[in-house]
Amino acid sequence: MFDVKNCLAECEKQMDLSVMHLEDTLAQIRAGKANVHILDGIRVNSYGSMVPLNNVSAITTPDARTIAIKPWDKNMFRVIEKAIIDSEVGIMPENNGEVIRLTIPVLTEERRKQLTKQCNKEGEETKVAVRNARRDGIEKLKKAVKDGLSEDLQKDGEEELQKLHDKKIKEIDKLLEAKNKEIMTV
Repeated sequence: MFDVKNCLAECEKQMDLSVMHLEDTLAQIRAGKANVHILDGIRVNSYGSMVPLNNVSAITTPDARTIAIKPWDKNMFRVIEKAIIDSEVGIMPENNGEVIRLTIPVLTEERRKQLTKQCNKEGEETKVAVRNARRDGIEKLKKAVKDGLSEDLQKDGEEELQKLHDKKIKEIDKLLEAKNKEIMTV
């Protein structure tokens, strides 16, 4: 027998994963102030294997416009600098022999608008993923009716899916609103 609750839980899990992915993506978008998450995608070669930057160094934000990277191994300075330069971060590292500093430049108005467009694009992709999860759930419910599920249970399941969908879309909109506000704040 088809389990409606199980189907709803599966759809909610897919929607949650989409929203979590959006949160991670938005955290990596530079908003004009120091945020260690912009370095999350950077991997460095440490003794023959590619590892995340935070596995070979301590990353801190001493002030609102600076990220400090203190490698645990002095041999890693050049490797870390090269990885940052080759990445899409777009900031030139400064090395004083002790710490690698990234000074976050003030964003221009044009760059702020580009970043909000990028955020909105990511948000729209997440909304599509949430809609697809809802659609998949509805299709499973319709198939289950053919296999003996009552139409009342199917309609109730579809209503629950719609409520889940609406809740996730609001969550996405709140995330986008907060990130866009952060980007546009001078």
